[in-house]
Amino acid sequence: MTDDEAADFAHWRDDARAWCAGRSWGWRAALLVLLAWQASVPFVDSEGFHVFRGITFGAHEFGHLFFALAGSEWLAVAGGSLMQLLVPLGAAAIMRYYRDWFGVAACGLWLASSFADLAPYIADARAMELDLVSFSEDASGHDWNYLLGKAHLLYQDHAIARLDRFAGFIVLAAALGLGLWLIQQMRIRPAADG
Repeated sequence: MTDDEAADFAHWRDDARAWCAGRSWGWRAALLVLLAWQASVPFVDSEGFHVFRGITFGAHEFGHLFFALAGSEWLAVAGGSLMQLLVPLGAAAIMRYYRDWFGVAACGLWLASSFADLAPYIADARAMELDLVSFSEDASGHDWNYLLGKAHLLYQDHAIARLDRFAGFIVLAAALGLGLWLIQQMRIRPAADG
């Protein structure tokens, strides 16, 4: 880590600590447990319901429409998966902009569930056995069959899905760790510093 990176990390850490001062931690702890449980559902049951699923699906379908504006078929197909990852990242950036550090952790849990939701779809690229759902009437193709086929990586669908799932698990652990750290900071800083 460079000196600049260390200084940036220290600045963000200090900002998060200051944000925690005087904030209620009890309801946030309960919410963190609920959101972490919901984010873990697709890691355990790929078809299980969780609170993030509907908005993730909407982001995915919107991504196809949005990236289709670029005029590239490849980008239009990839846009669904890209958007379902970009939307929680964008939400986290907004939370960070407004200094809502707990919101950043919550968005991280959403991002983790989005990665986990994507993994079975990637793993199905060769078999194409999943029942696909789409807003579009002409959506008969399988995004990941097309994408991996174009990249000559179709035979790697399971490995890529495992990598995606692993990335989701790392994000889940990091977001949960951040949330727990924030709650601890709220508990030890009942009044604003200074």
